[in-house]
Amino acid sequence: MGQGRVLVVAATHGNERNAPWLLEQWRARPELLRSGGLELHLEIGNPEAFAANRRYLDRDLNRCFTPELLADTSRTESEVQRARDLLAAHGPDGAQPCAVVLDLHSTTSAMGNSLVVYGRRPADLALAAGIQARLGLPVYLHEADSAQTGFLVERWPAGLVIEVGPVPQGLVSAVICRQTQLALEAALDTLAAAAAGRLRLPHGLQVHLHHSSLDLPRSPQGVPAAALHPLRQHRDWQPLQPGDPLFWSADGAALPLERGSALEAGARWPVFINEAAYGEKGIALSLCRRELWSCELSWAEALGALVQRSGPL
Repeated sequence: MGQGRVLVVAATHGNERNAPWLLEQWRARPELLRSGGLELHLEIGNPEAFAANRRYLDRDLNRCFTPELLADTSRTESEVQRARDLLAAHGPDGAQPCAVVLDLHSTTSAMGNSLVVYGRRPADLALAAGIQARLGLPVYLHEADSAQTGFLVERWPAGLVIEVGPVPQGLVSAVICRQTQLALEAALDTLAAAAAGRLRLPHGLQVHLHHSSLDLPRSPQGVPAAALHPLRQHRDWQPLQPGDPLFWSADGAALPLERGSALEAGARWPVFINEAAYGEKGIALSLCRRELWSCELSWAEALGALVQRSGPL
């Protein structure tokens, strides 16, 4: 199954322009990207949305990879078909199967250079730990959210999202491009070490575990009744305390973060604060718990088993 092959996807969302700009540079001049000797397949995730400079045309491609949606032949939206095409080309059983997928994104939130992992697959955790050891990037582990499913990386044996921001939608920024390339090369270095049987993980992996998401306060008609408070803007990864101002109403009143299940569970770390594309999903920010996990030898073994091959690529 495509041992040693890595799928790199840019523009899963068509108005995120930085990664696809990089991808075109790498296609024209492969020496610009340090691949670690791995066989890379570079793909524009949603070319039609990219051409239109829109996040998507019919539905969010990064929510189209549920088995049920993919198998439903009555679903003919362009993004559902594109998800099927990507799997047919580079999925585990595709024409050119890839063992690992790296999905490159940008965000309007101040996430910095960060990683998103979906669930707790050992190979994914090894990859995240290897990148974190090299660059110190924060890791957001998304799970247990029935409202948000069908992510691209879940359909490959291993993979994660590289998420860099803040940057406006539709804008190419040299800073964001550079941070994206640094994270991608750290991922490829980790995979190359696993392929060579020499991956050594750090003692621990720090993760931010998704607990819940909060929407803006809304009127009975569904219109936002308050905005995110100025003290919360661009404060991703910075812990909240009970009583901290969270939202701001038009009369100048600050609406505080109230005690509740999230704070009681220790979910004080906000991520994806005021991400422009999440308004339609009813998400103003997500709250996480922070934990330090001991890295396990089985993680590195799982990643190595996926990417090792006997000879040079």
